[in-house]
Amino acid sequence: MRSFSSATATAQAHVATAAAGEKKEAPFAHLSDDEVIAALKRGEMRLFSMENDLGDLKRAVRLRRVFVEDRLQRPGVLDTLQYEHYNYSEVIGQCCENVIGTVQIPVGVAGPILVDGQEYFLPMATTEGALVASTTRGCKAITSSGGCTTTLLRDGMSRGPVLSASSAVECAEIAAWIEKHIDEVKAAFNSTSNYARLQSVKPTVVGRNLFLRFTATTGDGMGMNMVGKGTDKALVFLLGKFPSLKVVALSGNVCTDKKPSAINWIEGRGKSVIAETVLSRNVVKSVLKTTPEAMVEVNISKNLVGSAVAGSIGGNNAHASNVVTAMFLATGQDPAQNVESSNCMTLMELTAEGDLYVSVSMPSLEVGTIGGGTTLSPQSASLRLLGVKGSDPAEPGKNARQLARLVSSGVLAGEISLVAALSSGHLISAHMHLNRKKH
Repeated sequence: MRSFSSATATAQAHVATAAAGEKKEAPFAHLSDDEVIAALKRGEMRLFSMENDLGDLKRAVRLRRVFVEDRLQRPGVLDTLQYEHYNYSEVIGQCCENVIGTVQIPVGVAGPILVDGQEYFLPMATTEGALVASTTRGCKAITSSGGCTTTLLRDGMSRGPVLSASSAVECAEIAAWIEKHIDEVKAAFNSTSNYARLQSVKPTVVGRNLFLRFTATTGDGMGMNMVGKGTDKALVFLLGKFPSLKVVALSGNVCTDKKPSAINWIEGRGKSVIAETVLSRNVVKSVLKTTPEAMVEVNISKNLVGSAVAGSIGGNNAHASNVVTAMFLATGQDPAQNVESSNCMTLMELTAEGDLYVSVSMPSLEVGTIGGGTTLSPQSASLRLLGVKGSDPAEPGKNARQLARLVSSGVLAGEISLVAALSSGHLISAHMHLNRKKH
């Protein structure tokens, strides 16, 4: 076996050759496994660049696992974390760094559910027993009553930088200037993308801080990167007009991303969508094992009054985040955005005929069908199942909007089933049956 110093010298020679203009090679590809680990320990190979240094994605993952276990002196601790049989080329440089394996989450389907006249099965990745079954029961009630309809109210991703000026007076003057010259700001913003189109800029002045909430359509992408890039370009334009203006941070938390906020609840973010249905009294009795009156009572007392007592913002629902998160994981969405995406108000009321009207209003559902985790093969399968994979060439944004409609319909089904279970007293018995392993 070659000595480490000899191997390192050879690797350095590879780097020098690449720098001289010849075809670049993975500088540490020729090392043995032991030599790779030794190079990591000596700091001559970086943990996060092993894929490029070795030129072998799977080998990089395998040896990174070995190094981590050795460093922690916990041999074999990662044995049950799967790493083989996975296409890491879909991950590297896009979805994750310092990869040591993959976590498997079971994916079930809820349905069939009739949404806007078309039948779907909704993919849900979850480890909570009874969730898919419960949502499926809600789907059955909806479909048996003729289906649900969805309405898209708004479509716009936001980014809210914070800037500072010499005074509140100057901030107000800049805000007024932006309003008068919005077309110029839009031109700067829109120049960064073929799909991102600035809709509005809402200024908020706090002392000598100026918050600007940029909102734009982003095609079929969830849009954070697109809006961030456009916002950055627009800020460069503004700094050219106002040299005393200072960008404190590209995000000033009035966006608001991955945090609870009233602004998303009121103004919306991403897709603002409503799903609604009328459940016949017979279906409520036969499928949900309760009555419309009992469900209305639970919904008012729990989702409206109870949430008000708790001081909840955007939480006027039974468990919207359950379905949102499960469908997000299955379709490659950013799971951290379930915070604002789960904003939901569930309403239930009796119709004149004695049936049950149910709606879920979701003002800030953030989804996309291109980019991020949507490019991974398993998540792509779920998107194809829903018929929304990728971007619609004829109408950019259509697939992402449709995904939002389908997520809201899943939430509608989940809300119906849980409220029914609470009104009939079946919640605990169902969980004991479906969420407990039988020994």
